[in-house]
Amino acid sequence: METYLKNKKLTALGFLLIHAIAILIFTRGFLLTRTELPFHSTCSDVSLSPCLASPRSNHDSSSGQSNQTQPKCWTKPVVDRVIIIVLDALRIDFVAPSAFFPEPKPWMDKLTILQTLAFANDSSAKIFKAFADPPTTSLQRLKGLTTGGLPTFIDIGNSFGAPAIVEDNFINQLVLNGKRLVMMGDDTWTQLFPNQFQKSYPFPSFNVKDLDTVDNGCIEHLFPTLFKDDWDVLIAHFLGVDHAGHIFGVDSSPMINKLEQYNSVLEKVINILESQAGPGGLHENTMLIVMGDHGQTLNGDHGGGTAEEVETTMFAMSTKKHTTLVPPEFDTSSCKQNKDGKQMCISYIEQLDFAATLSALLGISFPFGSIGHVNPELYALGSSSWNLDKSDLGNFGTQSAANEWMKHYVDVLCVNAWQVKRYIDVYSNSSVVGFSSDDMSRISDLYSAAEQNWSNSVKHILMDRNGDDGSTDISALLKEQIAEYLNFFSSVVELARSKWTEFNLNLMITGFGILVISLILQFLAVFHGDKSYAVGSWLSTGAAFTLFIVTIRACSFLSNSYILEEGKVANFLLATTGLIKLRYSVMRKTMRKEAFMFLAMVFVLRVSIDIGLTKQAATSQFMSSSPSWMLGIAPDHPALTYAIEIAPILSVVILICVLYVAIAKAPNEGVWKYVTVGSMVSYFFIALLWASESKIFGLDQLLQVTGGRNRIPQTVYVIGLVQLCLLASARMFCTEKDKNWAIRTVALVSACSSPIILLSGKQGSMLALVYLVAGYCIMRLEGVERRTKSDGQSKFSKLNPLCVVQWSLLSICMFFASGHWCAFDGLRYGAAFVGFDEFVLIRQAILLTIETFGFSIILSVFGLPLLIPFHSQTPQAHGEKRHQLFQMYMLFGVISATTVTATILCVTIQRRHLMVWGLFAPKFVFDVVDLILTDLLICLASAYYL
Repeated sequence: METYLKNKKLTALGFLLIHAIAILIFTRGFLLTRTELPFHSTCSDVSLSPCLASPRSNHDSSSGQSNQTQPKCWTKPVVDRVIIIVLDALRIDFVAPSAFFPEPKPWMDKLTILQTLAFANDSSAKIFKAFADPPTTSLQRLKGLTTGGLPTFIDIGNSFGAPAIVEDNFINQLVLNGKRLVMMGDDTWTQLFPNQFQKSYPFPSFNVKDLDTVDNGCIEHLFPTLFKDDWDVLIAHFLGVDHAGHIFGVDSSPMINKLEQYNSVLEKVINILESQAGPGGLHENTMLIVMGDHGQTLNGDHGGGTAEEVETTMFAMSTKKHTTLVPPEFDTSSCKQNKDGKQMCISYIEQLDFAATLSALLGISFPFGSIGHVNPELYALGSSSWNLDKSDLGNFGTQSAANEWMKHYVDVLCVNAWQVKRYIDVYSNSSVVGFSSDDMSRISDLYSAAEQNWSNSVKHILMDRNGDDGSTDISALLKEQIAEYLNFFSSVVELARSKWTEFNLNLMITGFGILVISLILQFLAVFHGDKSYAVGSWLSTGAAFTLFIVTIRACSFLSNSYILEEGKVANFLLATTGLIKLRYSVMRKTMRKEAFMFLAMVFVLRVSIDIGLTKQAATSQFMSSSPSWMLGIAPDHPALTYAIEIAPILSVVILICVLYVAIAKAPNEGVWKYVTVGSMVSYFFIALLWASESKIFGLDQLLQVTGGRNRIPQTVYVIGLVQLCLLASARMFCTEKDKNWAIRTVALVSACSSPIILLSGKQGSMLALVYLVAGYCIMRLEGVERRTKSDGQSKFSKLNPLCVVQWSLLSICMFFASGHWCAFDGLRYGAAFVGFDEFVLIRQAILLTIETFGFSIILSVFGLPLLIPFHSQTPQAHGEKRHQLFQMYMLFGVISATTVTATILCVTIQRRHLMVWGLFAPKFVFDVVDLILTDLLICLASAYYL
């Protein structure tokens, strides 16, 4: 028997390896994304283009020290210096006036200085509505902003530790062209662009509970730097709004306070710029850009592709007071009137165009892989410098000035179009898949038409400097040329967005096939094991119903609506199994109390899934709405306050009592019992921590006495590690394996539960209590079925797969009831800092994983032996119990593998779906992690129990 079980342990390890290989192969085909080319643009490349842009057309360059002394590259510089202030997670309604939205909100109209400048008469400032490509995490957006390319989904996993960007990018081009860079704020910049900044003041960005450290660091270094002349590009990345959204939500006092603080900071920055914007001044020709990298939902989430997440904003201002107006054909302004009847207009820009536009403004090479185009409205803000030497200020806005601007702009677009066409050609030839011949032919035709028009007419207009700039024919030709270029750019972007991801169907089908084969083998291991202990005939009612439940859930993944409601689907199926158990209990007049109690716990989980306790309890929106419809009382009612504070602590006390009863009834089992006592001590510390944080217990000074708010969590972690080490040691040297099965299970589950409860927040203890009661009911109801089916026989009854399916559905419900969902903005990043203030990647990743999958996987796998009765009514060999436990683990693994197989089939079918990156791909990633973690824990559990 021991040799047989040893082989079964190797079988569990074998399935882990097979699943890992299958998923790796499929992922290589599905998330291969675009190929990052190693090529970089250089100034000499422009000689290969048909365009007239620099250095030949720079004889009339504008004034400004840097423009006169620094070498020119692809285009003529428009501005000398650029200040980029990034306000992380800046929603469009934080900047645009409330008149642009259906109804005013408390967080609107707080950045008044930007609105005042943008809508002033003869303003050289403008507000843009900016569109960010998903996924909307900071790393992807910074990468997209600086490279001018579309983000890749697989990079989202690097948001916790950004790797250096190897593609050509805007920052790299600045350094190559001798520009001096200064950065302050979010340390993601120094991770993405190491050794690129002349000066940098990075601050840790991952602690979402910290609203002020990064912002205060930016403020400390920003204002002194503005008075210095040792930089050309200044980047300041503020994080307060992003962190306030994650912790408190958009509709919260901390968010409004942050916006008001930013308004004061921006007002001071603008005053400094204007004070030195005169002739010969330090900021005579400086451009200020205030922008968001992405938006955020009302709950502070981002990462997906919803309108709130992808719509952000940009404010741009030139210190030159007069700029050329963009011809109406290329003006994207949308206008509204305020209460006073004044017209206010905001324009539209894509973040994809940011790198190309900034490169053109500063006169540097465009990043090699950029597919964006130079935005006409942002580019026009600095165009006044071209006319000062030969025109009076009164000429601004005339046809002559407009034609002069269009000449420069069409020359820039010529270089821009040549650069994009060059990249598309190289990419298609270098990439594994590239673009189809039809797509390339269509793109080539558009570019050829634009280039032919350029060569036949526009080129001669630009070379003839003495021509009639006011000619209507010249204006029409320039506009036609610009339109052709813009049509080419839009076609390239449309093609890239629709086919950028390179799906390798051969790899995808291979990975899927391996997973299906492993699923069949694992299925056979469950249903065709040793006939004495394995599941009964798979055609039996219980097995057939189990197969039906698993199949229904798997098929639901083919619909994006059902994926969004996955928690409710799992809860519905769990309730269905509960009704089956209730019918069984009523017919046999036994265990009816447990059946009704189980359905009650299912209802509690259903309510928890709707509310989203973990994620939404921290937002004002939850506190102002959910309790009112749940309890019918005001959110600030004293009874509700006391209930919220006392219920978690009371739940911990109940858990301590349950553990005490469990070990009191068990025989003295040495170290196993002491480990359980250690869990009781951890529970006590957790209750003490929550009581000290509550205002109703008067224990405010307790945290100071105990050494700070991090001391208790760290103590709980240390106790947990010691417990696991003791359990591993005891298992290795224990000779009485069979007498301590029950206490071993309780010891392991309790040792794992204390950190999970702590990391889950105050709702963790209540969810643990619900999980305990529901699991107890499943165990009791399964036990009575075993005794009924044994019919007095001496042999151990066969496994009923329905109880394992119930256990699996319960674990899924726990995932969603604890406030998670299958999206990266569903991760509770704050949990990674429970007990710690500084960021250490490995440590924080472990804590975040424990919090995310603690209830749904860790406790579920280690607690699965509870479904096997430890004191059977008939004498049985312990080897039979261990064999049946292995069968249960195999069945639990089959259910997880079926989920991933269905998800893989779903993303394969829906790979061109609109929601593939916003919904299907995150679901795939979460299910893959779920399966690998489940297989790994099954291997550990097999080594521990068998």
